[in-house]
Amino acid sequence: MSKNNKNSSYEDLILEIEKLKKENDQLKKRKKYGLVWEEKPEKFEKESQNALPVLKEKGGKFKDIIDLKNPKDDFNILIEGDNYHALSVLNYTHREKIDAIYIDPPYNTGIKDFIYNDHFVDKEDSFKHSKWLSFMSKRLTLAKKLLTNIGIVFISIDDNEQAQIKLLCSEIFGESNVDVMIWRKSGEGRDGKMKNTTTFRKDHEYIIVCYKNKNILNKIIEKPNFQNDYPNSDNDPRGNYKAGSISRKESASNREHKNYYSVKSPSGKIFTRQFDISKKEFKKLNEDRVLNKNNKPVGRIYWGKNGLAVPAIKVFVNEERKITPYSVLLKKGTTTEGTKEASEILNTDLTTMRPKPSLLIRTLIQLATRKNSIILDFFAGTGTTGQAILKLNKKDKINRNFILCTNNENKICEDITWQRIKKVSQGYTKPNKEKVSGLGGNIKYLKTDFIKINDTADNLKEKVVETSTEILCLKENTFSKVKDSYNKNQIKIFENNDKYTAILFDLFFFDEFVEELKKLKDKPVAVYVFSYTKDFSKKEFTDLEIDFSVEAIPEKVLETYKKIFNF
Repeated sequence: MSKNNKNSSYEDLILEIEKLKKENDQLKKRKKYGLVWEEKPEKFEKESQNALPVLKEKGGKFKDIIDLKNPKDDFNILIEGDNYHALSVLNYTHREKIDAIYIDPPYNTGIKDFIYNDHFVDKEDSFKHSKWLSFMSKRLTLAKKLLTNIGIVFISIDDNEQAQIKLLCSEIFGESNVDVMIWRKSGEGRDGKMKNTTTFRKDHEYIIVCYKNKNILNKIIEKPNFQNDYPNSDNDPRGNYKAGSISRKESASNREHKNYYSVKSPSGKIFTRQFDISKKEFKKLNEDRVLNKNNKPVGRIYWGKNGLAVPAIKVFVNEERKITPYSVLLKKGTTTEGTKEASEILNTDLTTMRPKPSLLIRTLIQLATRKNSIILDFFAGTGTTGQAILKLNKKDKINRNFILCTNNENKICEDITWQRIKKVSQGYTKPNKEKVSGLGGNIKYLKTDFIKINDTADNLKEKVVETSTEILCLKENTFSKVKDSYNKNQIKIFENNDKYTAILFDLFFFDEFVEELKKLKDKPVAVYVFSYTKDFSKKEFTDLEIDFSVEAIPEKVLETYKKIFNF
């Protein structure tokens, strides 16, 4: 054996020993009680040993979708590529910025739905669950770091992996931070002739709910699901209603309550009680005869047929209202409706893909989001989450943005995901010739790419910076170009409605860069400057009278990647 071969064998042995030590340390950290599985390496891990993920524009015919009414609004993002690589990039751009995550991962049924290292996992595979858990664990661990302090993850799943994913989520998020919801996926009229079961048909799936830190959900806004019929005793133009209780009778215990007061009925009778609303609010709701600007009644206090009853509040049968969330989701769309919905948009049969109904996703998203929330779906599939968010924004006039990630297996990203959100945004015609108006929204199509890391440290930094434009624009959500003289003097500037992003790629042009910055006085500026060290700061700028922040690149990008890829 030659000397070089001996050295190579020795180095390989050392690497193997280090690997075994690391695995042993990980096993020692495992809980005595919990979920244990055999770790299975993925193809992407080998690909990532000598390369780091970056982003670039898809380009070509996949041009930006621009809402002409709001061209500088924040962009919604579609990322094509392995979702682990996409999550790695997002760990730099969106760490602790995501308010809600919804995912519909492969259910691991063993019927060609879960691909692991380019092969479908068969239902007889003895490592079926281990492969799936390895796959999910890596991604959920990265995803958790993206959540805000009150962020929430929703995971659709069925019985194949429900037990396993709940234990996995308890391990990652903490047992007290995991809940389970049940979604009825089938309609009432479903054919009961099920040939593949000898017990009962399964009309449900699960949604695992994981809280980052605080177990808090918004109220659900929807029409009441009343079981009884209710009249319209006083012919209110808003329709039938139920008289809902808003007070409790007088007692010694409630006399000190802030909402303890007296009211007079139309018949002159006095009621002294503890109310659920303030006296000011009661007065407003009692103005039955007052009309708003749309000539509709605003009052909703009901005093009974003869004006003698304890005051109640009208809860209209056909009016949406805020209600406490519930764990069993009924009438939130079915798999059949989800398939029909997506198929009509794309004018193609998506029966084999079984998309979720957008109504279900809208319900979940409203539980966890508010104004300017960012929602992530890293198993985007047919793009239902994108449609759901655009529709929800249109409905409640609240701006939310989405980031969708999916691979391009069988051109799903190009032909299904992108085309669906494009049509939903711009409008489309159903197969029956019915025209559907667009929901608006700016959308950008990015894809993952790679840079080699088997180079000197300085050369690697230069490569990261050269490919950082889309990453920095994504971080700041500033894609409208203001200045681009990269080939000439290494400067790029982008904007949205609220801020600028200014990038200096070469310190040789620092003075010219400062002159450009001086022009940006109307909005804050996120400044990024290429530096071989991370010491570059605001101190380098003198007499710059603008609102700005400074970050040296690529140090923080590389710090993120080092933690993920251990290079």
